[in-house]
Amino acid sequence: MTGVFRTIAAVILFCVGLAAPALAHTPDISTGKIVPKDNRVFIVDVGFLATDLERMFQQTMSERAGVDLSPPGALEAEIGKFVEKRVAMRDGTGRACVESVGKAQEDPEHQDSVLVVARFDCGATEGPLFYDATKLLAAQGAKGKHLVTLEGSENAGQTMLSPDDPPLDLSKPMETTAELMWKFLKAGVEHIVTGYDHLCFLFALILWANRIWPVVKIVTAFTISHSVTLSLAALNIFTLPSTLVESLIAASIIFVAVENFFSRDVDNRWRNTFFFGFIHGFGFASALTEMGVPQGGVVPALAAFNIGVELGQIAIVFAVMPLLFFVDRQTGGQRSAKLVYVLSALIAVAGVYWLLERIGALPG
Repeated sequence: MTGVFRTIAAVILFCVGLAAPALAHTPDISTGKIVPKDNRVFIVDVGFLATDLERMFQQTMSERAGVDLSPPGALEAEIGKFVEKRVAMRDGTGRACVESVGKAQEDPEHQDSVLVVARFDCGATEGPLFYDATKLLAAQGAKGKHLVTLEGSENAGQTMLSPDDPPLDLSKPMETTAELMWKFLKAGVEHIVTGYDHLCFLFALILWANRIWPVVKIVTAFTISHSVTLSLAALNIFTLPSTLVESLIAASIIFVAVENFFSRDVDNRWRNTFFFGFIHGFGFASALTEMGVPQGGVVPALAAFNIGVELGQIAIVFAVMPLLFFVDRQTGGQRSAKLVYVLSALIAVAGVYWLLERIGALPG
């Protein structure tokens, strides 16, 4: 029975211990759109998913000790200062451009996003210029990413920066489509592997599975349906409010977890999975659309990101199924009902927590 207890402990840590983030698959992505103007002046639009910005802002409240954020516009101004401290532009000698940053505002192009506009006057600098977002990425965390779009230049294009990357040399070409697709593929893998709510949903679906074929049908149905809504949302054809999507995802986790107490029909479970996949697709799309990928580059980015999600999903399933089969061998070749009920109850608890948090029923 040692294997049983190990599996239980693993799922407890995964689905309950990590249930604290209300938006479990918050992408930790920011964007920077750089537009050169005359006389070495640059306008940089720095964008965030609102939930990412809220987390970073709360974690750095010590910077605003004694600041009254209640007057109108005070919070937006402080968000501007937060960005000003973490984004810079300088030449090769280290001479910084003169920076001025406006107040935060809602991003008119991306739902549930915040935009901060910075102006860099680099007239007193010489030679190539470097865009430095390393402090911003440090605030985002180890998984943070900063998608940079350079417009109006011979080197126009996109690149994705990670915390370990050096400042971006604007005099060099941006990444090729293949290079950018590789980064989006890795982002897709990371998104599903750290998307605790998506994974708890999948775990609950396969807890009664004792053969591979039903799992293949479940994963295939989930892939087809979530790919549809992921594509629709990423291409801005149809979207839903993120709060609604996140709440529905939590509700789907509760449904499939509770269903384990009343049904062991894994063969036909692909039907429910197919329906819920449409909802989860909108959740996957949040990580991609909030990157602000230009329309001309969204198709290859979408394809690469979706492939990454699928690779991560398949890897997780192929890791879990052998564990379940191992547990079966310890319990006489049969799936332990007690094991499934305990794990399903834990997953349901995590789902209830996420649902209450996302509908605002729990204190922030």
